[in-house]
Amino acid sequence: MANEVVDPGRRRFLTATTSVVGAVGVVCAAVPFIKSWEPSARAKAAGAPVMADIGKIEPGQKVSFGWRGMPVFVVNRTPQQLATLPEVDARLKDPRSDNADQQPAYAKNENRSIKPEWLVVIGICTHLGCSPEYYGVVKPEPFDPDWKGGFFCPCHKSRYDIAGRVYDGVPAPANLQVPPYHFVSDTLIQIGVGPQGAA
Repeated sequence: MANEVVDPGRRRFLTATTSVVGAVGVVCAAVPFIKSWEPSARAKAAGAPVMADIGKIEPGQKVSFGWRGMPVFVVNRTPQQLATLPEVDARLKDPRSDNADQQPAYAKNENRSIKPEWLVVIGICTHLGCSPEYYGVVKPEPFDPDWKGGFFCPCHKSRYDIAGRVYDGVPAPANLQVPPYHFVSDTLIQIGVGPQGAA
């Protein structure tokens, strides 16, 4: 036993083999652990942009689409509805949409939209999160004898005009939020992503 010669080549081989097997084991153990940090497919889908076909929305009609678990109202506004916008400015809290948190810069205009006839807003009241109802017809309503069209929240009586701007004197503190969106074509919008190069 004492006379045995140590083979340095064999020792290097065994050390290298053990190191490689150990490294492979560490990688195999680490991959599932690291993958567990990634969001689930459901979470990815919840935040993903959605395509909305607007081709069949009639003038004056509102259709809702889901995005990030929230309703997004898309309204095809009529020329009569658009004509009422300046008429209600004096009755609104933020007629010029000065609160930058309520819409992207490309929607900071009188219509609060990219194309005047298309309104795209998150359908959640800015007061306590109820979903406002759409009253698109310009006619007297029990909650407003001089109604010019827009949204009425049944929970606490907040009102918004046809551009989603909040009326003064109601519980809601801010305009309905405009999500990021852009037109893919004349009949298709993508909600969740703004126009290319837009802020």
